Amino acid sequence: MNDVPQDRPPARSGAAAGVPGDMVAEVLKLAAPRLLTVDDHMFHAGRTSFRLQLFTAPGRRAVAVATQAEDEAPSLTNVAESCVAAVWEQHCRDQELPPVWIERQLRGAFGREPDFQLVTYGEAAPLWSTISAEQVAHLVGGPVAEDRGEGYVPPEPEAEPELLFEAIELSRLAQARPFRGECMSGSPDAASRSRNWADRLLRRSCCWYHEGDWHRVNDMALTVLARAREEDVKPEDMKRYADEYAAAAGASKWERAALYSLYCPPVAIQPSGDAYISDAFINGQHRVQAMRDAGVRRTVVLRLVWPQSPAD
Repeated sequence: MNDVPQDRPPARSGAAAGVPGDMVAEVLKLAAPRLLTVDDHMFHAGRTSFRLQLFTAPGRRAVAVATQAEDEAPSLTNVAESCVAAVWEQHCRDQELPPVWIERQLRGAFGREPDFQLVTYGEAAPLWSTISAEQVAHLVGGPVAEDRGEGYVPPEPEAEPELLFEAIELSRLAQARPFRGECMSGSPDAASRSRNWADRLLRRSCCWYHEGDWHRVNDMALTVLARAREEDVKPEDMKRYADEYAAAAGASKWERAALYSLYCPPVAIQPSGDAYISDAFINGQHRVQAMRDAGVRRTVVLRLVWPQSPAD
């Protein structure tokens, strides 16, 4: 094969041939009429799957177009080399060089439309170059499907964790390390400050976290948790349930917001680690520190409980 100059043919273990200079321009020199000889909607290479369209012609280097859906893993980006090797071995092992490799993952970064990507290999790492649909069609001499194909079988959805709200002693939570607000006792500059909680309560202008009464908020939070369990309220409905309770109890605007934050999953206090005594926070360390400043002993946290596998 002399379509693309090579110093040496790549090993059949999978490294695709390097292409010098402008990758796309060089590959387009291989343009010729080819036939679609393979259209496998569920081609498997190891643990990954993709749609394989293979275009071949006598005396011409094969062109492989791999298309993958958003929820397939491992992604083509991460395992392109082994995918090239699998296609080469199974469908064009009589060729000296691996197929020209073009991939399309059906998702776009930051909402952009997905592009075809030409993947080439130099001495080590793969290189990706955007190639248009029109250029791909010109390369193979005919139309190329851009979708995943009707034969695509989506993978089984991964298990979702159960949301669990529970009461916990603040002493069981990690030491907070607030990164905003010098008024926080856990802040690096706070050790030399003499203001106590009563002083902050009078000033109340230092920050949102010290603006209101965490004792009242946590009293409401614990009541809400107990009532919700009696009424079998779903975890995803807790923020609405808590807000309705706060409104009926005549809570202030700040108290309603603070209580809502304890039951809103994206911002609820969430310790990290598996033990009850957490070693860090995913969310909530500023609120926890403000509660400790106020002398609060118990609050409500959110935990994610993952279902056990059958082997467990």
